[in-house]
Amino acid sequence: MSFIIIILSLALLIVLISYFKVNAFLSFLIVSILAGIALGIPLENLPSSVNKGIGGIMGDLTLIIVLGAMLGKLVAESGAAQKIADVMVSAFGTKHIQWGLMITGFIVGIPLFYGIGFVLLVPLIFSIVYKYKLPAVYIGLPMLAALSVTHGFLPPHPSPVALVSMFSANIGMTLIYGLAVAIPAIILAGPVFSKTLKNIKSGPVTLFEQKEIDESYSIPGKANSFLSATLPVFLLIIVTVIPFIFSGMQPKATSIIEFIGAPSIVMLIALIIATYTLGIRQGRSIKDVMDIYGNAVKDIAMILLIIAGAGIFKQIMEDSGISNDLANGLQQLPIHPLILGWLIAAIIRGCVGSATVAALTAAGVIMPLVVQTGVNPNLMVLSLGAGSLMFSHVNDAGFWMFKEYFNLSLKDTLKSWSVMEAIVSIVGLLGVLLLSVII
Repeated sequence: MSFIIIILSLALLIVLISYFKVNAFLSFLIVSILAGIALGIPLENLPSSVNKGIGGIMGDLTLIIVLGAMLGKLVAESGAAQKIADVMVSAFGTKHIQWGLMITGFIVGIPLFYGIGFVLLVPLIFSIVYKYKLPAVYIGLPMLAALSVTHGFLPPHPSPVALVSMFSANIGMTLIYGLAVAIPAIILAGPVFSKTLKNIKSGPVTLFEQKEIDESYSIPGKANSFLSATLPVFLLIIVTVIPFIFSGMQPKATSIIEFIGAPSIVMLIALIIATYTLGIRQGRSIKDVMDIYGNAVKDIAMILLIIAGAGIFKQIMEDSGISNDLANGLQQLPIHPLILGWLIAAIIRGCVGSATVAALTAAGVIMPLVVQTGVNPNLMVLSLGAGSLMFSHVNDAGFWMFKEYFNLSLKDTLKSWSVMEAIVSIVGLLGVLLLSVII
């Protein structure tokens, strides 16, 4: 009976979000409370479970996501993202322009949220399309594939960071493994796949004009733009690798490395440096920079609430005792836990349309199995991230953004965007499974 309740709860969650268009956080909250009642949690204990669920997941990652949003907003509004894009286009030339745009999307996508990166980079794609008379989908898809992969696989993006917290994974190792998985996924879904799309015709950009860079401030230079945007990645990799290289470090040195390597401290250090390099140094006042940070927090408020809602659902499952029963049941299936996690996330993504909701919901279902089987939590984060990118279609906002920006037919959007996301997802899973054999 408990399994039926969970299935019905997931189905209700999907229906509320996709059919009735109820806000994802409210859907999580309503479904979690109903599931808790149906699973026999005493009514007087339900508020405590709700509060514990929110606190348990948000305590570890609120700072990371908020600081990451601030950095991304500053990278965009300072002109650093545009500078990175211009440099990459100049370096690769028209013959290999796809590769330049792909790398640009990857670099810019690390600090920027997907929607911001999309709006920022699409005008660049069309400026190249019009200048060199090239097919828009063929040129643009590699860049958008890179943006999608960073959104689904790599910290400091909200979904991967939340999954790292939920599975008690190591954010540095997840980032390193994620980079190894992301590169082949982007290449196959981007430059390789897009070669089959040269005949797809697109119209001009008609929506979402890119915000102009304020010319009263100086634009950061090339090195400044690259280093400021990617500093969190380099810091996380460095502090993760150092203990392996210098295994005999003194306890005091180890404690310092652990402090600096804490994700929230890494993001704070990167933000402080960027405040100067992309803000004050370019002529902005502290007040101007703080206004940018304030707007960044407004942009991610709903993302934080969705993650909080997923934490409530997870806590209800734990407090009801169904988590262990579910783990025992799933463990009997002849499917590897990494594949099972990917499959659950993929199905939810296909039904709901949101990669973040899909990954976090699947995490609540698969978590007890991860604990019991001892599967590598870093790889499970990546498996769920890959699954959450599968089955992008008409209920996905990204699908419609791509369709409307490129002025495509529904058929051509499915042939290009949806297939690209499927390739990214499947190659990501294969990469995770290969890593599970090696490590």
